[in-house]
Amino acid sequence: MASPLAAAGAYSSIARLTDPSAALAGAVGGAAKSQTSFTSVLKEAMDAVNETGKKSDTQSRAMVNGKSNMVDVVTAVAETEVAIDAVVAVRDKVIAAYEEIMKMPI
Repeated sequence: MASPLAAAGAYSSIARLTDPSAALAGAVGGAAKSQTSFTSVLKEAMDAVNETGKKSDTQSRAMVNGKSNMVDVVTAVAETEVAIDAVVAVRDKVIAAYEEIMKMPI
C-alpha cells in the first residue's frame, strides 16, 4: 500500500502558509523570522511531485529491464498518484478562492 508522504508534505506546506499567528505578526508590524512565500512553497511542492514522478518512471524502467519487483513499481506509481491528487486538490481550492473573490462587490 502506498504511503501518502508526498500528500502530507504538500498539505503541511500549505498549512504553514495559513498560520493565523504568523500572518497576524507580519501584518501588525514585525517581519516574521522565517516567513515563506506562497511561490516558494508551491515550487517546493511541485518539485516534490516531479521527483515522485521521476522515481515512478525509474522503477517502471527497472521493472522492464528485470531489475525491480512489481511491489516497488506499484508503490512508486501509487505515491505519484497521491501526490498528483494533492496538487489537484490544492489547485481546486485556489480556483474556488479566486472565484469567491471575483464574486465580491467592489
